[in-house]
Amino acid sequence: MEKTLITGLILAGGRGSRMGNVDKGLQPFRGKPMAQHAIERLLPQVGSVMVNANRNLDAWLELAAPVWADETPGFAGPLAGLEAGLMHCATPWLLAVPCDSPFLPRDLAERLAAAVEEHDADLAYAVTQEAGMRPQPHPVFCLVKASRLPVLSRYLLEGGRRMDGWYKDLKAVEVLFEDADAFRNINTLDELQGLDQTAARSLAQVASCLSSYDPEALPVRDAQRIIREFVQPVRAVEKVALRAALGRVLAADVISPINVPAHDNSAMDGFALRGADLRPDAPVTLWVLGTTYAGNALGVVPASGECVRIMTGGVMPEGCDSVVPQEFVTQDGDRITVPAGVIRPGDNRRFAGEDLKAGGPALTAGRVVRPPDLGMLASLGIPEVAVQRRLRVAFFSTGDELRSVGESLDEGCVYDSNRYTIYGMLQRLGCDIIDMGVVRDDPQALEEALRSACENADAIITSGGVSVGAADYTKQIMAKLGDVTFWKIGMRPGRPLAFGRVNSNGRSAFLFGLPGNPVAVMVSFYFFAREALLRMMGAEAPLPLLRARSSGAIRKKPGRTEYQRGILARGADGEPEVRITGSQGSGILRSMSEANCMVVLHDEQGNVADGDMVDVLVFEGLM
Repeated sequence: MEKTLITGLILAGGRGSRMGNVDKGLQPFRGKPMAQHAIERLLPQVGSVMVNANRNLDAWLELAAPVWADETPGFAGPLAGLEAGLMHCATPWLLAVPCDSPFLPRDLAERLAAAVEEHDADLAYAVTQEAGMRPQPHPVFCLVKASRLPVLSRYLLEGGRRMDGWYKDLKAVEVLFEDADAFRNINTLDELQGLDQTAARSLAQVASCLSSYDPEALPVRDAQRIIREFVQPVRAVEKVALRAALGRVLAADVISPINVPAHDNSAMDGFALRGADLRPDAPVTLWVLGTTYAGNALGVVPASGECVRIMTGGVMPEGCDSVVPQEFVTQDGDRITVPAGVIRPGDNRRFAGEDLKAGGPALTAGRVVRPPDLGMLASLGIPEVAVQRRLRVAFFSTGDELRSVGESLDEGCVYDSNRYTIYGMLQRLGCDIIDMGVVRDDPQALEEALRSACENADAIITSGGVSVGAADYTKQIMAKLGDVTFWKIGMRPGRPLAFGRVNSNGRSAFLFGLPGNPVAVMVSFYFFAREALLRMMGAEAPLPLLRARSSGAIRKKPGRTEYQRGILARGADGEPEVRITGSQGSGILRSMSEANCMVVLHDEQGNVADGDMVDVLVFEGLM
């Protein structure tokens, strides 16, 4: 069964009485709402996902859309949610799962679908059996024909509420799953918190995978690896109109509903004919029956010895399999003569589905939608697509010496340039941005800012306050609020870096504490924060490095990674050539503005001689 035939339904409409009457699917678990885990496991198995919920609808819409409330009043249990889902299901099948089961099997849809097809059943549900125990049915994990809605509605109208009672007159089949924990429900806050604490990987656990982890001298590639393994995607999904999808990350594969092209058609202007009429050693004369245009088929069936004049994109007449270009033939009234050997049978015909076949993936999940993607989706008649919710990123600068643009400069003060740089870099990524301004060097002010950022954003970026200094309270507060580590990276510029996850009032956010020097902020953002933020957005987009020839010598000691600002151009031979901009001090922002690339000199690399090849990160399209 194709997954596009199945709609997923997250059942979240209950009152959560055993969890203190809170909406339990929205409770934090391993850094995200519990239901988000279920959505992430379910989404790859089905064509789309919707939610049944009766309260906190705005919060649910952030995770998945659409959201439907019960139609049967009085909190009639999961059956009322199943009924609401079936009422709004646009596919032949509906797969229901509860919001409090974050470990559901990744092959749930596949196995239930195989069972209903094998037994021609109306419904399939999961069953588990532990050693020495009776089989345990899980009817809330069920795949059901959408057309069976009237049976369920009648059962509810008669007062029925048992999840395993409504389908007694339908053909239902059990499917045995071996992993009972996959169907585990989390019913209490204590249970939720206990699982969260024991299962979540700490930064120390991730770092322990490195053979020689040293936070005081950490290579760039090791820091990048730790961040990559610790950060998790934020998989809240929403459907948007096609034009609004530009720059967004696809949350699910887009399946082509049609063949592209829809019919066999001509690749050029010419004459459609039967390949069997062609002769390799002599010309052939054919009668022309008429003309077919793109979008206006002639509707005739040429016999042997006949052909049809056809325009580019015109539907191939029945029986014709070849097109001879018009410039290859001579025409005399209603007859054409095709010279020997100018084409072979089958030439110049485009097959139906040659570009895309109906039911095949047009675009895959995780892709950032580009302008040509919009055109392709429009050609398929797709008006809207499922995309990841925009990532919310809060950012602020720290330091009593900083002043915002427009304020007067006191002695010893400087304008805060970092917030504007970070703003621009985040805008280029397509994030929703929360600018929290400048936070003074005060423990209470920093804690309040971090808590506010954590409760309103998915990620936090700070600049300044992570190096060794008497007024650098950021490190203390970060460590107090969560799992944060502080590194001295083997790089230049940008040695100090803080990274981790902070928590406040049941919400959590990944945190990137960047250094305070302007150029170091940009380097640290691009080589540590950028990939992590894209991963949180559901996209994989590593920085593309270009090889170029150095137009001069560059001094470099092995043992650390250096990022030199450069100017990339074409050399006399037309090959890429790069020169550095001059002084590379980490506070010289002008050199970053003048540069159009960055020369990346890796950890193990030494001095670069004139003419040596180096890696270059091009700014075009990045900044």
